[in-house]
Amino acid sequence: MKKGLKNVSVVTGATLRKKLTLQVLALAMLFGANAVQAQGERVKRVDDTYEPFTFGLHLKNMHLWHGFVVTPGPMAATNLEFNTRDKKFTFGVWGGAGAASDVVNKSGQQVGANYKEFSIYTVYRFSNKFFIEAVTHNNYTGVEERGDVLHYWSYDKTQGYNFVDLNFGYQVTKNTSLYLATILGGGSGDYEVQSDGSFKDSYTHYLEVKSKVWEKGSSHLSLFAGGAWSFITDKTFYTEGKGNFINVGATLSKNVKLGSYVLPVDVTAMWNPEKQKTVLQVDLKIF
Repeated sequence: MKKGLKNVSVVTGATLRKKLTLQVLALAMLFGANAVQAQGERVKRVDDTYEPFTFGLHLKNMHLWHGFVVTPGPMAATNLEFNTRDKKFTFGVWGGAGAASDVVNKSGQQVGANYKEFSIYTVYRFSNKFFIEAVTHNNYTGVEERGDVLHYWSYDKTQGYNFVDLNFGYQVTKNTSLYLATILGGGSGDYEVQSDGSFKDSYTHYLEVKSKVWEKGSSHLSLFAGGAWSFITDKTFYTEGKGNFINVGATLSKNVKLGSYVLPVDVTAMWNPEKQKTVLQVDLKIF
């Protein structure tokens, strides 16, 4: 009798352990299934928020770039771009169109020409602090009006509206950044004519330091200073003589509330010491 009870006890214990094991496995499988489902839902939510393609629109009273007044009249700037999920890589196009200005045609007459630009850019961000950027600029304002033939992909040194630059950006501190741009291959007049009539590429460098010096609420004020030089020639893309400071000023950024709509606005005061030019740009970021 004791032996039988012992066998029953052993069988009962084994059965109980088996049941407990099956229950634990079932609970583990149920928990795992719930975890996988929850993770799937989280991934789905992440996928739902990822938008690879974006676009934007800016309205300006004029367009400034590296100390240049690219166009003195009102203009609209748009961009269309692709961004990877990790936001490290961007490929985009940027276009500008604006009010007419005068250009001189081949007959020596002044004719009106609207500002027109279509540029291509790509950016790779190594980290939150460091990025590399390549831009092919194409400002074809007045090309046809002055009597030239328009070739979008032409990078002839003398045609004056296509050039490529390679740029680096680095966030030195939370409020201070550096930006270095180098023009490649002598495009759009970035060369010096030699005594024998040949062209010597300048490979002009442009370095800008920008620092946020004040902030309150949605407003902040940044100061900037940029200069250009060439290690190869005296003439640079930005200057007629040797390197110089060409872009000094301040930008006040503020979110302006218009009812329920918030409009980001930048106002930039820019001074070009070499050209003795001072202007005030207003930039409205519509979306």
